[in-house]
Amino acid sequence: MKVVQLTEVTAFPVDRHSWGQFVYSVAGVVELTVKGSRYAAPPDFGVWLPPETEHLAWAGDETTYLLLDIEQSHCDRLPHQASVLSVGPIAKAILLDLKKRGVREPGNADDARLMRVLIDQLSVGSPLESFLPLSNDRALKQVLEALLQDPGDGRSLGQWANHVHSTERTLARRCARDLGMSFVKWRQRLRLTRAVPMLADGLSVQTVALKLGYSTTSAFIAMFQDAIGATPNAFRGRLREHDEGR
Repeated sequence: MKVVQLTEVTAFPVDRHSWGQFVYSVAGVVELTVKGSRYAAPPDFGVWLPPETEHLAWAGDETTYLLLDIEQSHCDRLPHQASVLSVGPIAKAILLDLKKRGVREPGNADDARLMRVLIDQLSVGSPLESFLPLSNDRALKQVLEALLQDPGDGRSLGQWANHVHSTERTLARRCARDLGMSFVKWRQRLRLTRAVPMLADGLSVQTVALKLGYSTTSAFIAMFQDAIGATPNAFRGRLREHDEGR
């Protein structure tokens, strides 16, 4: 397993390898592009790349992530296409333990068993095609790309429909078809992926809430806690514990 720590925005060239790879962000944001589809995951999720998957990668500044390389012979139980996988408490504990001890590959029988348990745990969850899916539909794509540039834009779906010369009903149908979720849910996920690195950078909860378009700090805290299972300040405390364990 490899630990990567970055201090500046980094774009990686096209890559592919004969082994599977699981990318788990401890702090910051890592985004991968596979066949035009973009994969990004907040804490408690990671991106799985099956063997021979050609991909591009981008990471924001102050990012720390783990790369778990899995031999092809151990990939059968994992998805056969790029996916976002949930990371449960057992898998997370193993990942952070291996990171803390600097284990790059199993050096003894105990670590080999841990690795096998980790792979089993990753294979249990239902894979998501993407935590933040995108669309090639002309009208919806314009809306999503604008929000990627400015997640704090609070326009309603009806207002966006007027902006792209469509109708609210049409955009709603295309969200369900292409994104597998409502417009509101997609925007919430986008804001969550942007909140994590801002909190890691030390911005106040109030500042993050305002930047992401929330009218009140309490509304942002409620969204974050519902998605992550911890308040923004508690989550920031977990990041500090991770940093101290490096």
